[in-house]
Amino acid sequence: MSITDAQREHVRHELPQVAEIVDADLREKVVEAWAVALDRSSFDAIADIPASGNPGMPTLINGTQADHIRGVTQLAILIGDELQRQFPELHVDRDLLIAGALCHDVGKPWEYDPKNQARWQSSPRKSGRPSIRHPAYGVHICLTVGLPEEVAHMAGAHSGEGELVERSLENTIVHHADYAFWRAAEAGGLLEDA
Repeated sequence: MSITDAQREHVRHELPQVAEIVDADLREKVVEAWAVALDRSSFDAIADIPASGNPGMPTLINGTQADHIRGVTQLAILIGDELQRQFPELHVDRDLLIAGALCHDVGKPWEYDPKNQARWQSSPRKSGRPSIRHPAYGVHICLTVGLPEEVAHMAGAHSGEGELVERSLENTIVHHADYAFWRAAEAGGLLEDA
């Protein structure tokens, strides 16, 4: 694995909200997480990953997986900022919120990789189908690049897997932003027919 500066720069281009993370180390680890996840897959860019919540589900008619991640991040920021404004005693860690929102789907390059999908389809009894869903693989990527446990928690528990744990405040916000994105897209006719 040899991540290039060009790969990192492309992640920054696809996910401009990374610049809103104040902590420089956290900001660079978010970029590194996506660069590593993409490097370990068949995808060159986040936008190349099918734009759906899970493989086999309806995709965005117009839009990419990068649009989804940016949209969820913006929704999470708006929710967090508004809650913080209304309830000053509620401490929303904005850096962790943004990092977690940006990394909530960092495992999707693994789960959506056409080579993995073909392997799992050909022999689901061997390793499952999928062998590991994107939330679990996202935890692996986050911890591999040294992201804090709080960010790994958001990657791992933003989806259905999160029903088995107590979500952090920031993860609760990301979870609802993620589900709101897909439910609103569906209600608004922005998804292809199943």
